[in-house]
Amino acid sequence: MLPKLIVVVGPTASGKSALAIKISKKFSGEIISADSRQIYKRMDIGTAKPSKKEVAAVPHHLINIKNPDENYTVAEYKKDALKAIKTVTKKGCLPILVGGTGLYVKVVIDNLKIPVVKPDFKLRHKLEKEIEKYGLNFVFKKLIKIDPEAAYIVDPNNPRRVIRALEIALKTKKLFSIQRRAGKPLFDFLEIGMSMPRKELNNHINKRVDLMIKNGLIEEVKNLVKKYGANHQSLDAIGYREIIEYLNKKISLKTAIGLIKNKTWRYAKRQVTWFKKDKRIHWIQNQKKVEKLVINFLSA
Repeated sequence: MLPKLIVVVGPTASGKSALAIKISKKFSGEIISADSRQIYKRMDIGTAKPSKKEVAAVPHHLINIKNPDENYTVAEYKKDALKAIKTVTKKGCLPILVGGTGLYVKVVIDNLKIPVVKPDFKLRHKLEKEIEKYGLNFVFKKLIKIDPEAAYIVDPNNPRRVIRALEIALKTKKLFSIQRRAGKPLFDFLEIGMSMPRKELNNHINKRVDLMIKNGLIEEVKNLVKKYGANHQSLDAIGYREIIEYLNKKISLKTAIGLIKNKTWRYAKRQVTWFKKDKRIHWIQNQKKVEKLVINFLSA
């Protein structure tokens, strides 16, 4: 029998973290984060990390494991996530994988074979310059020219993913898509998706951004830039780059907040598009149905 795993996914601000905490408390679980931004230390407000109170109530794994100036690959995430899940299972607790980074979730539940390729910073810089000069689509077309199948598995709107896919293909001289095949299943999992009407989700996003500003996002960004500088990939995350632009007097605070809300909404829509492709997800709007789903899954 494969080990049991609960997976909670959904767009940003949909309430998946709160749901995962409820499941954890009810079924003696521990949370493994699948969020590519919450891995970074000192990036707390802008990434909507769980509070100290929440972490004290339910153990969380893979949060605050890297400094903002450190690189972190999907291959590294898979290794760390599998180790964390094994640790939780050995304790007799229920592992709950939760987050909105679709690739992080997929690499675990589908056991994707991710090639371990060291970053080529010279190549990355070259591709970044091409994006800056010709646009992201120019570099994305380079990728799909040598690997057409990559068009179905790489987000064309995510420069980090596009650059990394092209980097792997060029360095290994093998198609990126072939290196990303699913392996033998490692878990018996129940995948739950948090669903929310578009208007309600948009309102949640707007309120969250306003709360981030109120809670000190500007000061958080100031401290990060002072300690690490402003040019790290981690600080390209939504909410951080816009505040950096404001601090550099390139845009007003009102414009920065508007950009954060707009970009977060567009990101949420891309997340929904990604997760809707996975027909194994049980989409819910009413959290009361979740308990029955989990009970049936665990007793099966």
